[in-house]
Amino acid sequence: MLAATLSHFFHLPEVNIASIKHEGAHSKVLLCSKAPNVEYCPRCAEPSSTTYDHRTIRVKDAPVREHSVFLLIKKRRLYCKRCKKPFTEPVPGIRKRKRHTDRFERHLTEACNNFCDLKTVRRYYRCSGKYLYQTYYKQLELKARTKLSPWPKSIAIDEHSFRRNRHYGHTEFASVIVDYSKKRVKEVVEGKTSAALMDQLSYIPGRENVKNVVIDMCDPFKSFAREFFPEARIVADKFHVLRLLSPSLLRKRKEITGTRADLRAKKLLLMSSKNIDYFSRIKLEEFLRKYPLMHELYCWKEALHRFYRIRGYNKASRALTELTDRMARSLIPEIKTLRKTLIKRREEILNYFLTRLTNARTEGFNNKAKLVKRRAYGYRSFKNYRLRLLNACS
Repeated sequence: MLAATLSHFFHLPEVNIASIKHEGAHSKVLLCSKAPNVEYCPRCAEPSSTTYDHRTIRVKDAPVREHSVFLLIKKRRLYCKRCKKPFTEPVPGIRKRKRHTDRFERHLTEACNNFCDLKTVRRYYRCSGKYLYQTYYKQLELKARTKLSPWPKSIAIDEHSFRRNRHYGHTEFASVIVDYSKKRVKEVVEGKTSAALMDQLSYIPGRENVKNVVIDMCDPFKSFAREFFPEARIVADKFHVLRLLSPSLLRKRKEITGTRADLRAKKLLLMSSKNIDYFSRIKLEEFLRKYPLMHELYCWKEALHRFYRIRGYNKASRALTELTDRMARSLIPEIKTLRKTLIKRREEILNYFLTRLTNARTEGFNNKAKLVKRRAYGYRSFKNYRLRLLNACS
């Protein structure tokens, strides 16, 4: 009864455990034997039960209560009468030529996800660093393959910094593609150019399924979405449109005050007026009256916020036309640049009022990506970084 219970615990149903002995202070060895069943020759698939001789193998299993566990399994070598050659019977749960069980690999992968660093995992499981890395990333690769599915209806694309190039010093980027329906990261691409996205995403089927693509104000993402998803509606992210005037406002404020220590004033300038309490709004208006140029920039920023509070595509279309017409009478260079941007991105901006989709979820996954990089103190291999991020954001 005990042997059957232990076999079930170790997920080795065809292994009979005879006894347990201690090997040092932190190791246990289980003496086992393979149940005698009819096996099939791996060369000709002929059934055989003729015993040629016996072999004993030593395999490592997952630790139990911080004790390393080893299995000494006595197996038969059977003789195939058709091939006239012997072969060793397999053990379910232990792959050919492996010196550890599948259960050990699964526990090792779970520990890598839960422990704070891989050095602690290596010390706890008493394995080499090379084996740990190979096993962990192999399991992540298999896990990523099981989640391969066609393109969903709505996706979002955004980039974040991956690392700094050692030779040239420029920043290398990674692009994240988010599945809105399943609320997970669909894929991670090295680079943010249209050619890199097309090359690394061409293996995913069902391109015609995509109806909505949410992007920021990045031209490569726009050209990629138009060419790769010809039937999709491109939506400009609301946050990136609202912050178009933020750099100009902060620059003017810095010219006036000459310091960046007053974070309260900075927050008030960037916040929507409807989210500011009454007394703070009065103080802000008194401050802006002294500086007409900053006051005008602030008014145009508030006009953009009011524009995004409109409900309905037709109303938003008329409001955007009126807004760009009024901007044509402004003499401020920043407003002229803003007007050109709004006219150029008019279709993507108005598509927001049809879908109400934003890049907020993508920005959340970008924050997770920063935590993944910080936890590992950076990555040299993009392949390993991609697998870790897919595992963390799925």
